[in-house]
Amino acid sequence: MISKDITINISPNNNAVQPVALLVQVANQFESSVYVEVEDKKVNAKSIMGMMSIRVSDGEQVRITANGSDEESAMRKIEEYLTENA
Repeated sequence: MISKDITINISPNNNAVQPVALLVQVANQFESSVYVEVEDKKVNAKSIMGMMSIRVSDGEQVRITANGSDEESAMRKIEEYLTENA
């Protein structure tokens, strides 16, 4: 299991749902379980409903946790998406 604090740098392009939906798509590319933690909430990054239940904004710090056979690849791809998609 690996965890990393990441500062979000995503441009929502006037659609707050799109970045969340794309993050769920990225997370679902991997076998590993992936979770996003914001303050005291921890949600499954592969669940669109879970991700919609938290509010994350550009510049906010979140903790990503990945656990499984491809956790390093999952973490790398998710970090890339969250920080280089502006």
